[in-house]
Amino acid sequence: MRVRELNSSAVYQAISGNGLNLQLGCFVFSINSRIKPLAASISSLYGDYELSDGALIDFHIDLNVVNDLNAILFRKKAVFLADGFAPFDPLPHQHAPALFEWGMNWCVSSQINTFLIIHAAVVEKNGYAAVMPAPPGSGKSTLTASLIQEGWRLLSDELALLDLQTGYVTPFPRPVSLKNASIDLIRHRYPDVVFGPLSSDTVKGSVCHIKPPSASVEMQHQACPIGWVVFPKYEPGIEAELSNIGKASTVMALADNSFNYNLLAKAGFNILTQIVERADCYRYRYSLLDQAIAAFDSLANSKR
Repeated sequence: MRVRELNSSAVYQAISGNGLNLQLGCFVFSINSRIKPLAASISSLYGDYELSDGALIDFHIDLNVVNDLNAILFRKKAVFLADGFAPFDPLPHQHAPALFEWGMNWCVSSQINTFLIIHAAVVEKNGYAAVMPAPPGSGKSTLTASLIQEGWRLLSDELALLDLQTGYVTPFPRPVSLKNASIDLIRHRYPDVVFGPLSSDTVKGSVCHIKPPSASVEMQHQACPIGWVVFPKYEPGIEAELSNIGKASTVMALADNSFNYNLLAKAGFNILTQIVERADCYRYRYSLLDQAIAAFDSLANSKR
């Protein structure tokens, strides 16, 4: 059974009752909340995802309004709990859908050590994945949102989960986060994309998430070898430039972008060197999405 077989009222009944058990990649999240806009967001963005029977649950999520005097007298706030722990300060309750997404990223990035986890977007075409590590403001998510509308499969917008034996990427496809000007850019460029609720005035500005393509969700259990490591950087007005970078520099940059490289120690180093040895490694500077899409398609065609 999939989420789309439930209407928004049924989703709310589930999350406000015994919980809604979502299969997200190789993880199961049990979600509990009495915030109705969250139910609407789940209905619109997670319709293609499988519902688990709940026999095995990796993370128990509670997202509810803070029950204290300040919240009652002034402004309702929502708190995210993962197995009873609050990793973030409470936020205005209208930011609950964004807090939900950030919280699930925190669960995996801070608690899972069966993979080497890199802060990176991952997309796939012609059987090979492109891993795109980049700091905030690099245009990573905007580029990802465009590529997955142009025939690339989404494996993740934020977290590259690298198998410690094979080096393959284990998919964790979820709604893609857009911020500020990128929201209208993608909305106008791809009018058929499904957008979740807009969260304004967050610490990141205006935030909105878009629904992943159905095909990416259908393939969320299919791991993929890495063909390319690309460090993208959006720079207004420049000519697009794709430049090779050395293998040693790539290993160090990936380690710097990892959540658990130091914890995994030798295992982390070994799998990174294995991955980078097999992959083509680049920096990519661009200003126009059309040029970026063409550049990535050219990489994909080189692997045919």
